[in-house]
Amino acid sequence: MKPARSRLSAWQHISLTTRLSIIFALLSFIVIAAVGFTLYRTLEKQISLRDDGALLTRVEQIRTLLRDEDVINLIHEKPQLFANMLGNQESLLVLRFPGQPPLIEVNPGHSPVPDIPPVPANKDLTLAAVQHSASRDDTPFISVSAAAQTSDSPHDLEIISGRLMTERTRILEVYREQIFLLALGAGALTALLAYLIARRGLSPLRRLAGQTAEIGIRNLSVRIDSTQAPRELSTLIEAFNEMLDRLEISFTQLSQVSADMAHDLRTPIGNLLGQTEVALSQRRGVEYYEKLLGSNFEELLRLSKMTDNMLFLARAEHADHAIERAQLTLADEFERVGEYFEGPADERHVRLKLRSDGSVWADANLLRRALANLLANAIRYADPGSEILLLAEQMPKGTCISVTNLGPTIESQHLARLFDRFYRADVSRNTRSQSSGLGLSIVRSIMNLHQGRWDVTSENRETRFTLFFPLKMPEPFPKNTQRENDRPK
Repeated sequence: MKPARSRLSAWQHISLTTRLSIIFALLSFIVIAAVGFTLYRTLEKQISLRDDGALLTRVEQIRTLLRDEDVINLIHEKPQLFANMLGNQESLLVLRFPGQPPLIEVNPGHSPVPDIPPVPANKDLTLAAVQHSASRDDTPFISVSAAAQTSDSPHDLEIISGRLMTERTRILEVYREQIFLLALGAGALTALLAYLIARRGLSPLRRLAGQTAEIGIRNLSVRIDSTQAPRELSTLIEAFNEMLDRLEISFTQLSQVSADMAHDLRTPIGNLLGQTEVALSQRRGVEYYEKLLGSNFEELLRLSKMTDNMLFLARAEHADHAIERAQLTLADEFERVGEYFEGPADERHVRLKLRSDGSVWADANLLRRALANLLANAIRYADPGSEILLLAEQMPKGTCISVTNLGPTIESQHLARLFDRFYRADVSRNTRSQSSGLGLSIVRSIMNLHQGRWDVTSENRETRFTLFFPLKMPEPFPKNTQRENDRPK
């Protein structure tokens, strides 16, 4: 198995242009060799029929001559006549009466006289009478034996004639060599032409490789030009450009996330360092240190919360993240989350209104976390004295939960990115001490785990976040498969 694998590995390392050249050369050689072999077999058959017919014609001529002449006198008077009728030095001719020594034997090539039954004198000679054999050096030898009526006793004369096919063998051998050389030359020429054509035909791939090699982190906005590319590469170029779109978006988001995260981490860390440095500059009273520890505790709590959220997002983005879904009663879940947010709502002078209907198929902890993030967001940005509505509705294909609050309208260009990490539609309205910018990202990840949908609308100072949970638990996504629901629908 190792030699076969090594040959396969060697073939895989050969360039595509060379592979095409070799394949076309082999195909050309095989096709021309097959055509040449067919023509060779046809020629061989025709020459064989010609030689068999020529031999029969000579025997028939001798048969006719002996029927009209005195055999004994003809042989004595014109012995050279029979040799001349043979026509070459490879022919054989024997005339004899059955059971008697030959009257004449012309055998310049010293070929063995074949022992074959003669064709009766009253029957015509046909190609079936020709016998085919081979000499000691495998050269074809054809022979025929026929009886002829004569006026001499015992009247029936046996004619044996044959011919060694040396000339025919040489002609066919030359023809075979020419066919082989022609096929070999055609294969070499085809390989050269195929190499040139393939190299020229694959030039768009080289240009494509050159264009992709020039794209880096600094110019992710560059796209591959498909105007001069052949149709076969259009799909590939489109896929490349779509991949570049995704990479650019992901890289931009990653850069923004890194910048925002560094900024958000720098603020509490800077506060901790500054306050601690001031405290260490001189002796303070117990009350000051207690106040300092309380402030540091809040900053550390914020850092801990941000770290927990980032860890949750990292785990939730894996498709094989296990969740425990069950049929949850919405009235109980709404009452639980409503009681928790009564205090923050009173501080902001807003009212919570809960309307629950039926149940939802979801993970209890994740559902509560998603609702808590939406309510915290709504309370943070709701107008004082307004009402926040937490509503659940049963749909034919699932459960729809929405959180609606009255407050500043979010511009349309920000809506699609509200669920991105650290994204803020308006930095001025963000209270950094209370928000890490990850709450809505966590909501999106929770809905991804439930294979549900999320959406947000904002108009006429009314903002509504909507979550849709499917009725039944769908099949889990295969690993390393991109989720279709990457944006609100």
